Amino acid sequence: ADYLDNGNNKMAIQQADKLLKKHKDLHCAKVLKAIGLQRTGKQDEAYALAQEVAALEPTDDNSLQALTILYREMHRPELVTKLYEAAVKKVPNSEEYHSHLFMAYARVGEYKKMQQAGMALYKIVPKNPYYFWSVMSLIMQSISAQDENLSKTMFLPLAERMVEKMVKEDKIEAEAEVELYYMILERLEKYKEALDVVRGKLGEKLTSELQSRENKCMAMYKKLCRWPECNALSRRLLLKNSDDWQFYITYFDSVFQLIDESWTPPPEEEHSLEGEVHYSIEQAVKFIEERITEESKSSRPLRGPYLAKLELIRRLRYRGCNDEYKLGDPEELMFQYFKKFGDKPCCFTDLKVFVDLLPSSQYTKFISQLLEVIPLSATAENEIALPADIKALQQHLCVVQLSRLLGIYHTMDKKQKLTVVRELMLRYRHGLEFGKSCLKTELQFSDYYCLLAVHLLLDLWLEGEETAVWQCLTFLEEGLSHSPSNAQFKLLLIRIYCRLGAFEPVAELYSSLDAKHIQHDTIGYLLTRYAESLGHYAAASQSCNFALRFFHSNQKDTSEYIIQAYKYGAFEKIPEFIAFRNRLNSSLHFAQVRTERMLLDLLLEANISSSLEESIKSMSLSPEEDDIPWKDLRDNRDLTVLFNWDPKDRDISEEHRKLSLEEETMWLRIRSLTLRLVSGLPPLSHTIQPKNSEKTAENGVSSKIDTIRSLLQQLEAAVDSGKKFLEQKIQYPVLGPPPTRMAGFFSNGSCQCQTSLFYLVSDIYELDTNGLEDSAEIQERIGNSFKSLVERLTDLFNKCKGDLIEVRDGTLKTHPNLLENLVFFVETISIALWVSSYCDSVLRPFKSNLQKKKKKKKESSVAMPPVFTHFLDYVTELQTLTSNVIDHIKGLEIILTALKLEELSFKDTLLLQEEKKFTKTVQGKVQSSYHHSVQEIGELLKKRLDTIKKLKI
Repeated sequence: ADYLDNGNNKMAIQQADKLLKKHKDLHCAKVLKAIGLQRTGKQDEAYALAQEVAALEPTDDNSLQALTILYREMHRPELVTKLYEAAVKKVPNSEEYHSHLFMAYARVGEYKKMQQAGMALYKIVPKNPYYFWSVMSLIMQSISAQDENLSKTMFLPLAERMVEKMVKEDKIEAEAEVELYYMILERLEKYKEALDVVRGKLGEKLTSELQSRENKCMAMYKKLCRWPECNALSRRLLLKNSDDWQFYITYFDSVFQLIDESWTPPPEEEHSLEGEVHYSIEQAVKFIEERITEESKSSRPLRGPYLAKLELIRRLRYRGCNDEYKLGDPEELMFQYFKKFGDKPCCFTDLKVFVDLLPSSQYTKFISQLLEVIPLSATAENEIALPADIKALQQHLCVVQLSRLLGIYHTMDKKQKLTVVRELMLRYRHGLEFGKSCLKTELQFSDYYCLLAVHLLLDLWLEGEETAVWQCLTFLEEGLSHSPSNAQFKLLLIRIYCRLGAFEPVAELYSSLDAKHIQHDTIGYLLTRYAESLGHYAAASQSCNFALRFFHSNQKDTSEYIIQAYKYGAFEKIPEFIAFRNRLNSSLHFAQVRTERMLLDLLLEANISSSLEESIKSMSLSPEEDDIPWKDLRDNRDLTVLFNWDPKDRDISEEHRKLSLEEETMWLRIRSLTLRLVSGLPPLSHTIQPKNSEKTAENGVSSKIDTIRSLLQQLEAAVDSGKKFLEQKIQYPVLGPPPTRMAGFFSNGSCQCQTSLFYLVSDIYELDTNGLEDSAEIQERIGNSFKSLVERLTDLFNKCKGDLIEVRDGTLKTHPNLLENLVFFVETISIALWVSSYCDSVLRPFKSNLQKKKKKKKESSVAMPPVFTHFLDYVTELQTLTSNVIDHIKGLEIILTALKLEELSFKDTLLLQEEKKFTKTVQGKVQSSYHHSVQEIGELLKKRLDTIKKLKI
């Protein structure tokens, strides 16, 4: 066992063998040996050995624990349940084995059996937790039941009765049990009863979370629309803590609900269960003013009351009744707020929500009013006034962010923008003085200046200023050198490098982000969208692996979380874990990565290191199966991960999100159908019956061609809807979602090529079943297909020609679309070769039959059917075309190597010496990345050329 713990698996196997020589039937030694075998890659032997022990139904703890570990490593949790089912039968009174059995069921989500196991445990050892495990399992049955009616009429009422029994017998002990009762009543929509539980004696047990009882009461009051109680309770909680924002929202919601209902308090009694109620605007205004007066006496400044006043103004304006209640002018209030909190980084995000209250004519005045109160000092007449301490720097940063948000920078012309960029960078570099003592992991105080300068330069780039993008990269790389753990710098660098078509620097940047867990789903798209499409195949494989490893381990990890939740009675977390797991399983990114990964593997290996058939078999792919949950796809991408200070009209909107999801889904459908069509090729070339035989329909092959034909129709439909979608010419914001590869796929002709290749498969199949005799028409059709395919592939190649990086007036310009076209070319030619090898497998037997006939008849001239010449010409032309592309790529490599970036004279003499160093680095990275892409594409094409040479019938 020690050897296994230290990872020395071979020694562990040897030691186990020694033991087994002495004691032939030592179960535990056998299992430990099996674990060693499993970890050294001998899965089959390990499984056989484990089953040998399991068949004996062991009951000793060591063997059971060891087998559990082994099955977990094999990802076969269902075998653990069988193991403990047998153990429990033999040792019926063991609390330990029963609880292991319960947990084993939990791992595989067998809720009904969990319920029974829980009750069996409670019978042996009447401990409350066991009883409530059983109750929770009923709730889980209700959650997982497809039929909502069943869950409301059977599972939940049964759970409720079980808890009520314990309540009546006064056996409720722990807080978790009350939580569970509340959860059942809430799901049954028995809000009144739930409220009584929380307000009653049982509610006293709810102590672990702050304000747990109050929050639950509030939730029930809202469900029951009991606005007087909502209002009184939130009022009371705000008196206790006037900084708790959620209660301001409930307070305002309830006041306006009561006003709309013209509610008045009952004459003789209490206003409500929770005490006094405010039901008019006057009371609300007075209440907020009192909170502000109170705040001035408090020991530390509180933001809540001041923001609540702005929130009230906003709501009154929305209702069209602001002027009657003199709450003050929002502009003045925001100014006062800035004076009080301007040196806090949260000041900007607080005010961002309320800038709509300012009339646009006041923007410039408002900003200069704020600037006047910041203590900045200039050393000479026309120099920029700089802050003397961090406080003043934060205040100034807040104003700069607000200027960007109010669109002041957007209205400037090019010259003004460049002046602002220079000023911001000067302030950034000056601010670095305050952060000299910062650790490597801390951000510099002035980092946002650098980011804002880059945002301004990005505006210029989008307006057609080519040098601006290189300046962006220069500033970001400089920023990163001073603040190596600033994620915003890294994310923005990733986006810009990808836009320029350079993937190489991105892989390193992404790995330094150290994305954890769920981030592989939320920001993984930054990596997987570009790696393959820019020709970095090895990096693409790796980035898909990262993501897939996370998605696959999520299954296993979630079961562990659920088990912990049972052990510690955190019942309300269990449905959350399940929802989390489902959300990840139906993640759009997961489906994309799965599909792209398989296509990539075929591209790199099929008919190179192993046959297409073997590759498809090892992925257990079949054209009939579609494992993507189209109806439930969840877009878990975090599209706001990049900081942004743009005004609303330029920012990413809900509409953009919706369109992006629609586009991603369409592209995924095209890719998934392509993959399934490719996976349908090998089965076709197996069993062909002559056309007069009756068996064709049964032996399954005709249904296989039907599958291919139906997939082709689906592909056509998907392509049509994709084209319709692209007609809208959607422009996402530059930092919004990246567009898919769909537009390039259509415009460069890959799409038409790939579709016609699959139509060719259908024709070849027809030739195969009809024979060569009277199939002149089919043969001609196939010949024409070959011709037009060569033309289309040549067109596609022409769209790849041109310089990848060109130098124009001392500026670099990259052409990533040429790189993407080259990658599509390689993919399309690979599909062409897979289809050709299917043609080859059909034509070879025909040819050998003809040769036999020729020998029999001893005739020198048996006419060769035209299809053979068509095919040979086609293969020869494919070979020539591929060789030309390889030569073209060699040419690109030479040009890229010869490109001397040092000679670029940057006309912008504003560049400091320091900056020139970073500019050189940046351009070097882009050049090296393009060089790398071209090399990888070239290597792959050479391998494909070798497979063409084998295709001579």
